[in-house]
Amino acid sequence: MKLLKSGDRSISQTMKGCLGSVAIAATAFTLSSCGDKKKEADAGGDKGSAGKSLVITAIPDEKVSDQDEKFKALQEYLKTELEIDAEFSISADYSAAVERFKNGEVHLVWFGGLTGVQARKAVPGSRAIAQGDVDPKYKSYFIAHKSTGLTKSDEFPAAIKDMTFTFGSKSSTSGRLMPTYFIMQETSVTPDEFFTNPVQFQATGGHDATARAVAGGSVQVGALSYKKYDSMIADGEIKAEDAPIIWETPYYADYNLTGHPALEEMFGEGFIDKLQKVLVGCTDKDVLKAFNRDNLISAKNEEFEGIYEVAKEVGLMR
Repeated sequence: MKLLKSGDRSISQTMKGCLGSVAIAATAFTLSSCGDKKKEADAGGDKGSAGKSLVITAIPDEKVSDQDEKFKALQEYLKTELEIDAEFSISADYSAAVERFKNGEVHLVWFGGLTGVQARKAVPGSRAIAQGDVDPKYKSYFIAHKSTGLTKSDEFPAAIKDMTFTFGSKSSTSGRLMPTYFIMQETSVTPDEFFTNPVQFQATGGHDATARAVAGGSVQVGALSYKKYDSMIADGEIKAEDAPIIWETPYYADYNLTGHPALEEMFGEGFIDKLQKVLVGCTDKDVLKAFNRDNLISAKNEEFEGIYEVAKEVGLMR
């Protein structure tokens, strides 16, 4: 798999073996805005859907207590645009979001790259239908506590070898999978072999927990989503001088909204296409705030095959 370098530099990092490319292009549909209430009469709609509800969930890559409020606008948007019932249901952790999707308990999930691949491989007919405009070219930050004296460099920070290090969730793409892959690419060994001290994981709280652990000095170095770090700095939740960025990974594909095939049975043939259109066509900032994105663009399963190959390479998927 080929992965793009950070910044605007050219393609770099080739995995051993013949791997698929992480696609970085997605073509946005020309669609109606959130305010356009026009309905397509021939697309299945709510015929026979009385008493059925589209259940939304998301991987808890931040404080779970914040999610319910953030997803209210999305629920109302889908209810209005699609004339269906929609509700948000919190998932306790990354694995729970995948398992609930596999069991058909939830039908539209904001997944990371890895959890999305895990879910779609387990549920034939499921589809990645939307992603943030930044998600085809996502990246991770490595950050360090100010006491380490480390500063930002284009070179992998080999000095972290003897420092305490934490990933986020074990199932996080930007907080575990891709940092693991790039550590292996840079050092030729696994993180467990590279670091002198045992590698840590954040059991709860996702990327914000990693940022706070490093900024607070309970761990010296951590890897996390660049979007979450940037938003925490912007909101004053942590200070950049307490946990400066020391390295940025190359790009890879990450977050996505995935639809369950049961939606076609619940709301009629063609419903997932309708769902995709209203998601990609949304311009309501309150709705988009749930994803910490400015825009949504279309997505398809093939764009995340590179993530699947990386997960197999590092031993997180068969």
